[in-house]
Amino acid sequence: MTSAAEFPAGAGFVPSSERENSHDPQLVTTGVYVTVHGHFYQPPRENPYLDTIERQPGAAPFHNWNARIHSECYRPNAYARVLNHRGEVVGIVNNYEYMSFNIGPTLMSWLERHDLQVYQRIIEADRLSCDRLNGYGNAIAQVYNHIIMPLANQRDKYTQIRWGKYDFKSRFGRDPQGMWLAEAAVDYATLTALVDEGIKFIVLAPSQAQRCRPLPNEWEQQPEWHEVGGSQIDPTRPYRCYLKNDGANPRYIDIFFYDGPISRDMGFSDVVYSSSHLAGRIGAAVRGEHQAQLISVATDGETFGHHKRGTEKTLAYAFTHEFPQRGWTVTNFAHYLSLHPPTWEVELKPVTAWSCAHGVDRWQDDCGCGGAPGWHLKWRRPLRDSLDWLRDRLIKIYEQQAQLLFSDPWLARDEYIQVIRDRTPETVSAFLQRHQNHPLTDSERVDALRLLEMQRHALLMYTSCGWFFEEVSRPEGTQILRYAARALELAADVSGVQLEREFMKRLATIPSNIDEFINGEKIYQKLVLTSQVTIEQVAAHHAITSLFNNHHFHENNSATANRVYCYTVHQSDYTLQRMGALTLGVGNIELVSDITWESRNLVFAVLHLGGWDFHCCIQPFEGRRKYSEIKERLFSSLQKASAAQTILDMAQLFGEKSYSLQDLFAEERHKIMRTLTQETLGRLDQLYHQVYRDNYGVIMAFHRDELTVPQELQVAAEVALGHQCLTKLQSLERDINDVAASNNYLVELSAIATEAKHLRANLNIPAAKVLLEQLISRLLWQILYGNNLNLEIEIERLESLIRVGNALNLGVSLDSVQEMYVTYLHQQILPQVKQSGDTHPHRQLLQLGHTLKVDVSAWL
Repeated sequence: MTSAAEFPAGAGFVPSSERENSHDPQLVTTGVYVTVHGHFYQPPRENPYLDTIERQPGAAPFHNWNARIHSECYRPNAYARVLNHRGEVVGIVNNYEYMSFNIGPTLMSWLERHDLQVYQRIIEADRLSCDRLNGYGNAIAQVYNHIIMPLANQRDKYTQIRWGKYDFKSRFGRDPQGMWLAEAAVDYATLTALVDEGIKFIVLAPSQAQRCRPLPNEWEQQPEWHEVGGSQIDPTRPYRCYLKNDGANPRYIDIFFYDGPISRDMGFSDVVYSSSHLAGRIGAAVRGEHQAQLISVATDGETFGHHKRGTEKTLAYAFTHEFPQRGWTVTNFAHYLSLHPPTWEVELKPVTAWSCAHGVDRWQDDCGCGGAPGWHLKWRRPLRDSLDWLRDRLIKIYEQQAQLLFSDPWLARDEYIQVIRDRTPETVSAFLQRHQNHPLTDSERVDALRLLEMQRHALLMYTSCGWFFEEVSRPEGTQILRYAARALELAADVSGVQLEREFMKRLATIPSNIDEFINGEKIYQKLVLTSQVTIEQVAAHHAITSLFNNHHFHENNSATANRVYCYTVHQSDYTLQRMGALTLGVGNIELVSDITWESRNLVFAVLHLGGWDFHCCIQPFEGRRKYSEIKERLFSSLQKASAAQTILDMAQLFGEKSYSLQDLFAEERHKIMRTLTQETLGRLDQLYHQVYRDNYGVIMAFHRDELTVPQELQVAAEVALGHQCLTKLQSLERDINDVAASNNYLVELSAIATEAKHLRANLNIPAAKVLLEQLISRLLWQILYGNNLNLEIEIERLESLIRVGNALNLGVSLDSVQEMYVTYLHQQILPQVKQSGDTHPHRQLLQLGHTLKVDVSAWL
């Protein structure tokens, strides 16, 4: 990372758009070019039935692993800090603007849904790199869901490429020139598919080349081949690879081989912790600076920030200062190829990947790669064989059923990516109309979408991560089996063909390393079947949460609608009554899947007996008369205040099947659990507060004499002070626009911080940290963009809030406010200063930078 020597204090940071580049990449054609490629990818983690990621405890304190890695890597690279020796922000760099990158389509979909700001920074970075590099953007495409291409059948190869291309163009607004292959796994059949689809280049490891030679001129004899099978190929130039058995004039694809030793050092040594060390390592590979050459490195993008914390700062400084100072041109593969087409030809080894020394056996055999001491990998081959068997059976079902609906079933699958990208009713309807071979009925539309979803899950079940590690029962292996289970279910829904029993027999041949599971069949039973979701479960989820979410039927008889994950719930009737500790809700809903458009009209009754006890029943809607009879009988039972009689009547009306709190999806279950414990926690807060106040002098005496405070008393102090802190912050949020009131709350919060310090109380209050960060952002936005403010008073309030946050020691982050401030600084303040030559009108805002830990000394 940058050090004081690398970036002197007070040096002004200038954005890329304002920097003069003496090595204009659009003009320079000689010298050293540098490309750092990041392969950003996470396996899809969504529950196949809910189309959302459920909580993953291993990622705590984050909701799931995508969220954790996003916080540590994807967002930091979009807002990478350049710091001075005081730790102040000198500039914020969008690393995606300078690095070559591919981001898996499934990960991009998650980013688009969960952090639109970062998503847009990535899209903008590609556009800016196009502007800087003569129209050649940094982003390259990726095969859609990271399947090992040499192990895919021909049709799946093409679908993966076509889905990857469409997804890329729909986001970046241009056709991709390059494509990243999952695990860089390649064979000549894959190259043929890439060329057929218009892909110009790929990136591989040097170990994947077999031999190379100069391209001949028309008047020269054919040059001799040079064997480079031991990673000896020169990675400083691109190569042309001709397709085999492609006729008299074979077509070709261009290939870059990244520098293997430097790339390994970036992933497995400390070279990326210092920009000068990184530049020195790259400089050691330069072969005379007067000849054009490309030094390219490639590694997992998650290296920068997730695997190696803070190294996004290394990249930011290297891209914007270290590399340019050495006269190097920061570029990408497409741009370099436009300036320096291949002058050498290469032939590849038959089947290879970048993370397996045995071709692609890591994804099909017990080759040893990715193993753990004492654990076997014998499960890989039967897992691959089981999924291949299922894929082939699903192909038969698809062809038999889809030909009844689509003019060209496989073209429909290739273009289904349009629906995956945009599931709005208008897009889905237009897609079906374009591909149907006759006007489809409502039920045929559902079957058409089920068939396409079956094929989508058949592709997802080949996501490479399922084989990558040491054990089949890991989350990655379980996830691909969940996709298989969903494909099996959809196949049965459409065709009636039951394949699951035979599939489970095949899974029984997959040995597990864990005694609890024994084999793949047990894993499927314990970890896959238990995660399946029925439409009745979705209805029960809606029913139980309705007791807390205030879903009421409108008096004007208009139906209400809300979402439960990937289902839309249309509620046409709902009645809620309470009798003592009992609460009964009865409703009529229509559930519609946003994915397959299947719908069910259902009736629910849910009884809350108090505490954690819920009893919910579901049945199909059988008409208004029957529904009215259900309501009348159940509410009559409730009037008798007899829980037993009400449950008995529910069983007689709905059957024995019932749902409880445990059957809710985890997110909502945890929310309700927190709601149900609020009253208890409130009483405990009062109790702890009383214990703390009654024993305040005793606690202080222990601290004075440097004795260990009894745990019961120390906990009481921390709980009481934490509760006071959160309560005051909530009041501050409510009255933030009342200057006098908010100042009083700030004084009280400061007193709490002082008291906590004296008592050495650790205030672990995540909700307070989040609230403080939100309040700081809100106040800064008002200062920068609000009207009619007393600037001096507002800045003082903001600075007081930051001081209080630091005093409370809650770990408050200033990242978001620094980003807001630096953006305003460069877009608003500095252009005005440059125009007028006077900083005085902006002095207060510039001085605020010190509080936000932004270096503004160059302008002050």
